[in-house]
Parts: sequence; structure tokens; C-alpha cells
Amino acid sequence: MPKTKAQISVSLDGYMAGPNQSEKDPLGEGGEALHEWAFNLASFHEMHGRHGEGERGVSDDVLRPTLDRLGAVVMGRNMFGPIRGPWPDDEWKGWWGQDPPFHCPVYVLTHHPRDPVEMDGGTSFHFVTEGIETAVAAAKEAAGDQDVAIGGGAFTLQQAIVAGLLDEIVVTQVPILLGGGERLFDRLPASTKVELAAVVEGPDALHLTYRFG
Repeated sequence: MPKTKAQISVSLDGYMAGPNQSEKDPLGEGGEALHEWAFNLASFHEMHGRHGEGERGVSDDVLRPTLDRLGAVVMGRNMFGPIRGPWPDDEWKGWWGQDPPFHCPVYVLTHHPRDPVEMDGGTSFHFVTEGIETAVAAAKEAAGDQDVAIGGGAFTLQQAIVAGLLDEIVVTQVPILLGGGERLFDRLPASTKVELAAVVEGPDALHLTYRFG
């Protein structure tokens, strides 16, 4: 059965992005280190079109199902780009170049309308002004029998959890301290029901799967 899922890396002090996010540091100062555990994995290389490269093992086994079953993505505007307010033009098309690694429809939450953007490799960006529920519904329709992934930023994930739209999240805890930035689980009510479903110890990080009920 298709699921709505997320796979996020956090620091030991709970941040999924470091302080002072900018075009120079899209993940905040020190934030890129959150994802170093994945850079050498075979599934990460495949996502970027480099087949036959990278390492396999327990961390690759955690990452691979998310990528193999990916049918659509929902993300916040901050994840798509650093621009705020009305779109000045159509020049900005994301951080990822002409061939983004998603290879599926991506629904970007924004307050400002914009026409869809078709990219190479099967990625298309669609800009949703009606909120997280509308974005997830459109993503599910596009994904069919595949899963929907909800990406960053933190506020987008928090909206999905509060609205009951996120089935499962894999939180990869990385042994670094960022000291500030965006916390994954801020702004959530204490009544939020969370179940620890799985713990996998990788060579560079701890992978914790949580389900929401």
C-alpha cells in the first residue's frame, strides 16, 4: 500500500538544517555534514545517474526503499530555493541543475503562483498555493501505487505531521552538533502520537524509523 513518508537527517542536538541558511549555505552553516553518511552509498549515486558506483550495506538498505518507491515529492519553498515573496521571474529552477535527482513530479508549497517547470530526467515542479493538504493530495494522485515523499524544510514536515498526512519518517541521527538552525520536531503538540518502529545502526549514523498514529 502506498505511503506518505519522509527521510531526514538530524544532528545530535536535533537540527535538520544549520543556522543562517542562504544561497551559499542552503542547509545552513555546517548543515551539509548532516548528509555525508549518504554521499558514498550506491543508491545515492544511482539517484544522480551514476550506476555501478558507491557502497552497499545497512545504510544503503535504509535509503534505497525510499528512492525505489518514489512516485512524487512535496517540499517547502525554502527547499526549492532562497527566493522570498513574489517570483521575480522564471529563472530560478531549484538547487539541482537541469536534471534534478527526483525523476518524478515535485509539488512546491508557496504563497505565490507560478507555472509548472519541466526539467530533464522526468522531474517537474508544480507550485501549490492552497496548502499542504492540497499538495499531498495532488502528489498522491500523481504517484499512483508509489510512495509520496515529504521533504524539507522543518515547517513543511511539521505541517504534514499535525495534519495527519505523514505515515512514516526515517530520522537519521548523525553524530555532529550544529548549535542552532531548524529543529525537526519543534512546534508539534504534545498529543502527537509517535511509535518507534525500527532502529538500524549504520557505520556513520543511526537510522530511526517512526510511525504516526
